[in-house]
Amino acid sequence: MRLLLAEDDTVLADRLRTLLEEAGYVVLHSTDGSDAEYQGQVEDVAAAVVDLGLPGLDGLSVIERWRQAGRTFPVLVLTARSRWHDKLAGFDAGADDFLTKPFQPEELLLRLRALIRRSAGHASPRLSCGPLQLDVNAARFELDGVPLALSPQEYRILSYFMHHPDVVISRSRLGEHVYEAGFDPDSNTLDVLIGRIRRKLGSELIHTHRGQGFRLSAQP
Repeated sequence: MRLLLAEDDTVLADRLRTLLEEAGYVVLHSTDGSDAEYQGQVEDVAAAVVDLGLPGLDGLSVIERWRQAGRTFPVLVLTARSRWHDKLAGFDAGADDFLTKPFQPEELLLRLRALIRRSAGHASPRLSCGPLQLDVNAARFELDGVPLALSPQEYRILSYFMHHPDVVISRSRLGEHVYEAGFDPDSNTLDVLIGRIRRKLGSELIHTHRGQGFRLSAQP
């Protein structure tokens, strides 16, 4: 699952990027507002984290342009401003939630997961597909109640499937959400990773649709 992080503080951005990648996300990072606005227009992202004090184009303007262009992904705003009228301006621009600096990185992760769940229509923090369950808040899979050990890339693939059950997902779409850039759809890397996941699941949950992609379903 891809996220856009718009933050010009390189130290904070590195901390957040590491946190988000360890949680299974692919992170696109912008350090100025103009680039962030462009990335949000052309990239398929599940959510964005935006600092209001971006150089070039401020965060509020970035969010306004996204909304005017019909971009509906959830936006979590980072700000050093705690005044209510500043937050009101952010909500009016199209922000979905605010986090005031300084903050605990883990709180950002929890809020981001909640926004993504709501935008995808998932009210529950636990997703299920037959014997497989994903605890979204804990970023943990269980199979028949037993924790499932997955590599970061395996987690990203299976998490993306769990958020799109019974949907045939193409190789290129899946690859874009697992790798940051440069994915080769002709590579057999995805086949190897999905093969490993299938062996760990020990059941027929992931189905191959030749020429179309893959589907996660408890039904044949």
